[in-house]
Amino acid sequence: MKKATVILLLAALLLPWSAVIAESDCAFADEVIKFGAFAPLSAPGAVVAGVVIDWAVQQAAADINAECGIDIKGVNHRLEVITGDTEGISERGQTVAERFIFEEEIHGAVAGFHSAVALAAMGILQENQIPTVWGGPWNDNITANGITEYEGRPPRVNDGVDYIFRISPSWTMVGSVIADWLISLGVDDVIILAENTDFGQPAAADEKARLEAAGMRVEQYNIELGTEDFVPILSRIELRPEPADAVHIIITGDTALNLNQQMAELGIAPSPDTICIAGYDAEQSTQFWESVEDGNYCAFNRTGVIPSLFSERAAELNRKYEAYWNDTAPSFAMEPYDSVLLLANAIERAGSFTDPDAIVAALETSDVELTQGRYYFNYGGHNPELPPGTPAFLWHQWPAPIITVMQYFEFGQSSLDAAVVYPEIYQTHGTSYFKPGQ
Repeated sequence: MKKATVILLLAALLLPWSAVIAESDCAFADEVIKFGAFAPLSAPGAVVAGVVIDWAVQQAAADINAECGIDIKGVNHRLEVITGDTEGISERGQTVAERFIFEEEIHGAVAGFHSAVALAAMGILQENQIPTVWGGPWNDNITANGITEYEGRPPRVNDGVDYIFRISPSWTMVGSVIADWLISLGVDDVIILAENTDFGQPAAADEKARLEAAGMRVEQYNIELGTEDFVPILSRIELRPEPADAVHIIITGDTALNLNQQMAELGIAPSPDTICIAGYDAEQSTQFWESVEDGNYCAFNRTGVIPSLFSERAAELNRKYEAYWNDTAPSFAMEPYDSVLLLANAIERAGSFTDPDAIVAALETSDVELTQGRYYFNYGGHNPELPPGTPAFLWHQWPAPIITVMQYFEFGQSSLDAAVVYPEIYQTHGTSYFKPGQ
C-alpha cells in the first residue's frame, strides 16, 4: 500500500469525528436511525477513496445531528452511519450488506464506490426492503435492472417496489463525455487499460464501441486490481510501430496510480504524441502527485459539480474537506455526503424510518438542492413508462450530474486549479487540450 494511503487510513481511524465536529444540544429520542455505508477501506479496493467516503458520510451524519437529527412527526432522532469495509470485492460487499441488515438492523443504505460491490449487494438489499441510495458506482445495470425488462435479464422488481436508487452517473453518462472529447480532438488511435471488474469491463466495452463507431482504432488491455508491475503490458505498448494518440486508464485505486506513474516514466503518456487520461482517483490531487510525480498534463474526468460552479452548500462542504484533508473535495466525497442527506430528507418527508415503501415513494418525488445540484428522479414507481429510446439506466437514476474532462498543466497543481477542457461550455482556460510542454 502506498505511504499516502497508509497516512490517510490512519488519520481516518485514529481521529474521532467528535473531535472534528461539534454537535448541537438537542433532545433526541432513544431510538436511533441507522444507515449502512459501503466503502473500500482495505486493499485491493480504492483505499484513498474509501477513507474519503467514510469521512463524507460521517460528516453528513454530524451535520444532520447538529440540526437535531431527523424529525419524524415532531420527534428528533439521531442518525448513525455505520461504514462497512468492502475491500472493493463483490463477495465482501455482500457480506457487509448481510451484517448491516441482520446485525446492525439498518434503515437505509448509502454511498458505495465499486460497481462490483453494488451489483453483488443490491439483491439482498432489495429482498430485505432496504431503501438504498448509491453514491459512487457507475455500472449501467445498477439502475437499469430495476425496470420490468432489461436485455433479457431478470428484473429487480416487477409489480412490487424497487428500493435501489443512484445519484452518481452511470458509465454511459461518463464514458460518452470522454469519448466525445476524444472525437472532438480528432484522434485516430486509442489504447484502453481497463480493470478486470464489473466496472472496468462494461465501461471499456461501451467506450470502445463509441470510439470505433467514430472510425477510431482501439486497442484494449485488461488489468487485475492489485497488480504492481506493469512492464509486460507497457513493453508491448512501447513496441508499437506508432505511438497511440491517447491512453485511457479505466482503473481505480492504487493500481491506477502505480500504472500511471510507470507509464509516465517510460515516456508513453503523457507525451507530445500521446494524451494521458488518468484513472478515477486523479482528481484527488494530493495523492495523485505523491504517486504520479511524472503525471503533469494528464487529463481526468470529474463527475459532479466543478469548483467554479460550487453552490454555497458545496463550498461549505469543500471548506470542511480542505480543513481536514488539505485538498479539494472530489465527487467521491460529495456523492456519499449527498446520499446520506437525500435519504434522510426522504425519511423525514415519509414521516417514518420503518416504512420502506413510504421512503421509496418519498425518494421518487425528491426535489432537493444539495452539494451537487437539484436531485430528482424522472422514472420509477411514480412514472413507470420509459418513452421509446430512453436508456434503461435512467430508472431511479438522477439524470443531471455534471461530467467534465479536466487536465493538469502544472506539476503539483490542485485539481481546483486544473483546467476544464471539455465540454466547451464549462471550459476555464480557452482550450480543449494542453499539449505537454505547452
